[in-house]
Amino acid sequence: MSAVAQSIAWFETLGRRDVPRVGGKNASLGEMVQTLSSKGIDVPPGFATTADAYWNYVTANKLEDRMKGLLADWEAGKATLAETGQAIRAIFLRGDWPADTEKAILEAYRELSRRAGVSDVEVAVRSSATAEDLPDASFAGQQETFLNIKGEKALIDACRRCYASLFTDRAISYRKAKGFDHMKVALSIGVQQMVRSDLGGSGVMFSIDTETGFDKVVLINAAWGLGENVVQGTVDPDEYQVFKPLLGKPSLMPIIEKKRGAKDIKMIYGTGETPTRNVPTSKAERAAYVLSDREILTLAEWATTIEAHYGCPMDMEWARDGKTGAMYIVQARPETVQARRGAGVFKTYEIKNKGKVLASGLSIGDAVATGQVCLIETAKDIGKFVDGSILVTQTTDPDWVPIMKRAAAIVTDHGGRTSHAAIVSRELGLPAVVGTGNATELLHTGQEVTISCAEGDEGFIYDGIADVTVNDLDVSDLPLTATDVMLNLANPGSAFRWWRMPSDGIGLARMEFVVSNAIRVHPMALVHFDKLKDEAAKTEIAALAAGYDNKPDYFVDKLSRGLARLAAAVFPKPVIVRMSDFKTNEYAGLVGGAEFEPDEENPMIGFRGASRYYSPRYREGFALECKAIKRLRDEMGFTNVVVMIPFCRSVGEADKVLGVMEENGLKRGENGLQVYVMCEIPSNVILAAKFADRFDGFSIGSNDLTQLTLGVDRDSGELADLFDEQDEAVKWMIEKVITEARKAGAKIGLCGQAPSDHPEFAEFLVDCGINSMSVSPDSFIAVKRKVAEAEARKSRK
Repeated sequence: MSAVAQSIAWFETLGRRDVPRVGGKNASLGEMVQTLSSKGIDVPPGFATTADAYWNYVTANKLEDRMKGLLADWEAGKATLAETGQAIRAIFLRGDWPADTEKAILEAYRELSRRAGVSDVEVAVRSSATAEDLPDASFAGQQETFLNIKGEKALIDACRRCYASLFTDRAISYRKAKGFDHMKVALSIGVQQMVRSDLGGSGVMFSIDTETGFDKVVLINAAWGLGENVVQGTVDPDEYQVFKPLLGKPSLMPIIEKKRGAKDIKMIYGTGETPTRNVPTSKAERAAYVLSDREILTLAEWATTIEAHYGCPMDMEWARDGKTGAMYIVQARPETVQARRGAGVFKTYEIKNKGKVLASGLSIGDAVATGQVCLIETAKDIGKFVDGSILVTQTTDPDWVPIMKRAAAIVTDHGGRTSHAAIVSRELGLPAVVGTGNATELLHTGQEVTISCAEGDEGFIYDGIADVTVNDLDVSDLPLTATDVMLNLANPGSAFRWWRMPSDGIGLARMEFVVSNAIRVHPMALVHFDKLKDEAAKTEIAALAAGYDNKPDYFVDKLSRGLARLAAAVFPKPVIVRMSDFKTNEYAGLVGGAEFEPDEENPMIGFRGASRYYSPRYREGFALECKAIKRLRDEMGFTNVVVMIPFCRSVGEADKVLGVMEENGLKRGENGLQVYVMCEIPSNVILAAKFADRFDGFSIGSNDLTQLTLGVDRDSGELADLFDEQDEAVKWMIEKVITEARKAGAKIGLCGQAPSDHPEFAEFLVDCGINSMSVSPDSFIAVKRKVAEAEARKSRK
């Protein structure tokens, strides 16, 4: 084999088998060029230096013995990690290239320039160690990448710096922690034609949800300019999520999450000694999404294709050329955290006596930690970190890993789910809250705090040390039941936590949770925005709905995407979405709501539920709810969504509501649409047969049914002893409506708390012949087992 062939390999000649020769990163690029180009996935062209080239450099400069001696001194405690790393990097940087290796690199660069049609093509020079991107070790960010390298001298210098970066402090400590022999790891250099993403955008994507391992979504982060800012966490990127099972269907747009990031800066080309630099983004760039919906779907399709080819969850980097608009994959590696996570065992965290919220951001992981803050503003102060404390800083890079390993939790001002801080926190099993915006301004060293990543997508920093209880839920050996056991879920941000739970769907998804938390605006205030008298409310609504030319579209978009996350978590199992059931005082509390709501003495039995949907006071607001459901089912593809009408007092009212729904494109039976009704009023039981003519199923709301059957305010402390879901009269009502529903061929379930609190109540429901029960996730296991026992006893009778 010639010296050139020993030193250089073009991407199109490489595959996964070549990891020992060119490292994980370059082998993967070659694999995609060889096998996935035909499937429409574009990878920028380039070549790699080989492990042989690295060892030739080491031998020619007589580095091996000096490296061993320096590492031995460090192992013996005679030198610090920083001194050792600096010394080894220095001897690499002072080395001379073997003539044949330098010649091979420059000849390949000239050929790459010829193929690109320019004299000196700009390239990215990336490090690819022969022990990286393995299923059990990511080596994320351990070696250097150099962007916008142009010209032969600049290329040779960048390649030398790549070799030196094999011995950055973080790379040395990571190899030590993972048990890799420093002298058996070589470095390959990838030289890849630059994508002009400095004029476009770039980012990172995963073929699974990074926090829960939910395997049916693609997570995409995006920012303007070159991608290093996203990887390092110095920018707060856009975040998109796409539901994989509905991809590839031209009529559907299964984008279930779109969050606009701040994107305050972007990395662009520099000049001379500074090939890249950061500049502020424009107001227009900060206000816009980096990717169009079609581009989001294209990337998601590529992610699923790459995942299918490799046979494991993948972590990928992408770039969009601002000159041509073309999209590229520039890196792909196995995901290393969720892929190793065991299935079947859940940890739930109960937090009591928590203080006020001091800051919030994106939650990384699902755990809770308590302790004292250690605020580190810059990398030069790393030595001041106190072991076991909570690291608070603006952002992290790989130099921070040695102290991150000693932290109880991590909090950063900047970064998204694919930032360095997030990736390392997951690998270390630490809870982290990233992208808080201002934690370094709000928290101080020595302050006692509780870090919670157990409450969904949003992570919280609470004042003080809360009481934390950890419970293990093992779902690996649950019995099968004929009666469906479903989940009560309302928070889209926590829905994916329960994807491994063997539930039969979601029996109650409360729309009002999404409205109050994700939307926060009264729908009628959006419809009549221009007529609002409350100027403060108008200002707040304008800020919340920024980017939506038509204000009601904000409601429809946020509601449909919020509900989509719930629907995705259990797809294709049913998700029963209850249309809004706020009381008037709760509606009035929404932004702009006071102008549209009457004052009521007893909102609990006032203007709520079905009565609102056809009323002139709210009919336009209900139309937006219907529009969101129609979009969710017809445009996004979640036909597993069932609509449920709450507090429907009479058969006549049922007819009015179904008529309004049909006017707004939701016709029962069309595209498989099922419509249920809540059974929570005695009239629903008395006229069950007539309600069954109009609805496909019932869901017993045992709280309201108990309240109205017994005439007891469920919120009254004075009457608490009288409020009993197992009262003989309430049980008679429940048994009666189950019998009537079964007789009419309608489905019937119960979504109250009673089966969770009283196992004997679950047995009563099974004996009555109920189709399903819907319970909170922490009650699921106990109720499932109790239902199985009850079914076994019933079969023996």
